[in-house]
Amino acid sequence: MASLKELFTEKRASAVEDCVTLIDGEVKDKSGLSGMAIKAGYAVVNGVKPTFVKEAVDRLLDQFADKLDPIYQEAKSAGKSVSAHFDANKGRVADALLEITDARARNGQHAGAVVKTYERLRGSAKQNVESAVPRLGKLVEKYDR
Repeated sequence: MASLKELFTEKRASAVEDCVTLIDGEVKDKSGLSGMAIKAGYAVVNGVKPTFVKEAVDRLLDQFADKLDPIYQEAKSAGKSVSAHFDANKGRVADALLEITDARARNGQHAGAVVKTYERLRGSAKQNVESAVPRLGKLVEKYDR
């Protein structure tokens, strides 16, 4: 059985674009005060460097895939749909992804506005990542064919 990283590696450019589309869609769908904060933060990040999100996804895709692979393998081994299994384990999925982004923020790779924006939004990050899990599960299934 292929690893999640192997699935994404085969069509990396498409996988990166699909991830960026997923992120853009999640940001666009946010509402209320927290949604306004997320949209403002996303605008700051894109204002600092318009290709920042795409480059970050491309740089982190292998790490994300490695962190999600155990959950992906569980679904495959149990004969479950990946999207349903991810959704049933959305807390684990969110924690896995945030572990990577938290480490990046701590290492100060992008000091200044990007890290400050991340730190301001981090309190609600798990909830926001969990809300993206259904889209993420469908994205993974697209490459799992």
